[in-house]
Amino acid sequence: MRAMSRLLSLVLALALPLAAAAQQITVSAAASLTDAFKELGTQFEATKPGATVRFNFAASGVLLQQIQQGAPVDVFASADEATMDRAVEQKLIDTATRKDFVTNSLVVIEPIQGGPDVKTLQDLTGAAVRKIAIGKTATVPVGRYTKQVLDNANLWAPLEPKFVQADSVRQVLDYVARGEVEAGFVYRTDAAIMGDKVKVVLTPSAHVPVTYPIAVVGESKEKALARDFIAFMSTDAAQKVLTRFGFGKP
Repeated sequence: MRAMSRLLSLVLALALPLAAAAQQITVSAAASLTDAFKELGTQFEATKPGATVRFNFAASGVLLQQIQQGAPVDVFASADEATMDRAVEQKLIDTATRKDFVTNSLVVIEPIQGGPDVKTLQDLTGAAVRKIAIGKTATVPVGRYTKQVLDNANLWAPLEPKFVQADSVRQVLDYVARGEVEAGFVYRTDAAIMGDKVKVVLTPSAHVPVTYPIAVVGESKEKALARDFIAFMSTDAAQKVLTRFGFGKP
């Protein structure tokens, strides 16, 4: 029995350091970052033996609501400055860790097959365009960028009856890819991942720059690892991946 007890003690003694070394962070990131971040998560884990990155992808506003409600999140990456500003106002992030790490572009897309051949924003008012997918302006940053563009063109009110509201930019992309709407507003990076089903027809510019801020969440229990993840985003290796997915430098 004593031998068994000593063996058990030895196993526990060896296991405890391994358990202590294992760390995990949860990164809540804008839906448009899904594909790039999945690849970057694997790369980051390779640089941090014993560390695990879990991702939670959704519209930036939805992610902020989750953090407000106490969701255990370590890093927040938003697709716009306004959502991160709200996180700052509500004292939900460590402001010293906030930084912009990529940029993007707003584009108008239509289905490759049977699209209405939109060439100008005014074309969206034509009979050939019955439905336009946009992100919900209250929670989806791409929806707010879209509203800025259409407001500046005096087209928001005329087009409003055609809008199909989406819960995220990826849902907008899906609506267009499936041909359920004739047009949609997404980011260039989203359009690129479905280049066989959608095509970019316009790149409007009458909106604030599309920049993505990232920060450590104030209630994080793994702040050091969270800071390391953010620092990793600025490395050459990470920036190469982000560039390959179509993101621009901040």
